[in-house]
Amino acid sequence: MSPIESIQPYSPGLEGVIAGESALCLVDEGEAGLRYRGYAIGDLAERGNFEEAAFLLLLGKLPTGKELDDFRALIREQQRLPGPVEAFIGVIPRRAHPMDILRTGVSLLGMTDPEAADEGHDVNVRKSIRLLAQIPMVMAAAYRCSHAKCQVAPDPGLTFAENLLYLLTDRKGDEQAAHMSRALDVSLTLYAEHEFNASTFAARVAASTLTDLHAAVTAAIGALKGPLHGGANEAVASMFLQIQSPDRAEPWINAALASKQRVMGFGHRVLKQGDSRSLIVQRQAEALSRACGDRRWFDIATIVDRTMQREKGLYPNLDFYTAVAYLLMGIPRDLYTPLFVCARITGWCAHIIEQQDNNRLIRPRALYTGPPPQPYVPIAQRA
Repeated sequence: MSPIESIQPYSPGLEGVIAGESALCLVDEGEAGLRYRGYAIGDLAERGNFEEAAFLLLLGKLPTGKELDDFRALIREQQRLPGPVEAFIGVIPRRAHPMDILRTGVSLLGMTDPEAADEGHDVNVRKSIRLLAQIPMVMAAAYRCSHAKCQVAPDPGLTFAENLLYLLTDRKGDEQAAHMSRALDVSLTLYAEHEFNASTFAARVAASTLTDLHAAVTAAIGALKGPLHGGANEAVASMFLQIQSPDRAEPWINAALASKQRVMGFGHRVLKQGDSRSLIVQRQAEALSRACGDRRWFDIATIVDRTMQREKGLYPNLDFYTAVAYLLMGIPRDLYTPLFVCARITGWCAHIIEQQDNNRLIRPRALYTGPPPQPYVPIAQRA
């Protein structure tokens, strides 16, 4: 046994390893469920709104009515991009990946931030609120530019979710848009935070070096781009589009399982008995399907869900029914993961702030598997 193994058994992927402390999020399959700073996710998503959840994560408590109004006003004030970022969007290669655009855009926002040279808790809170406002602007402006669509300015009379829907789809003001923005708001709250997932842990590792907040967020975006972390809802939507109709759903899934093809949107590294967030977004997807008069995607999803539970004992995760809602909204599929960033930026920034408030450099050990000690042979004597 190596010295490292005698300290702690090796756990591939750090599965089950406690890598730090956090007061932000409890992920529990038992009675407690998923909670942000003690508040049940069902209450936050279905009785509150995304701005309340963002305020809670970044500022540590639920806002009063006035505090929420002030917070929304602050977000509206920051919904603009610095000149260098606008110039960057104008020269992005047409086929650039949207997550690469966000990664580079956030890095540039860090260089142009009015408090770029400053650090500390309060400064980082202000930077976090600016990023919350600016990331949707980067995503929407880049998408519209690459598709030769006219740019639109956010509407100061809309909520965060309503504006996001408007920026991406031009929808606002009608009854369907109201249902869509409500479902979008719920999904943003559900995506906002989930403990030490890969991107959040990447952000905390970077933050532990005392780098700046934008650099740590850039690390998180890079981690989220990987297909084993982000992109699952996009893959689920692609699956639904391949299936096309409810009568094809069960045969399609059975064929996929027979060929050992991975069915996206099921299973979770931590949540083995099902994801409580999935039930919440499932209700939203069903309600939105009724409001839009289009049950095709929801019916496909429920058949796939039932088949996977019966055949594999697997339950849907958050991404599964979210894909139904996003298809109904008409959000471009390549923006699903950037949309994840619009929500998770609150959790990332809250973790970065928490890490640096009581910092210790994150520096784990590795289990060496290389050759035993080797004698150095002069180059003239090597075979």
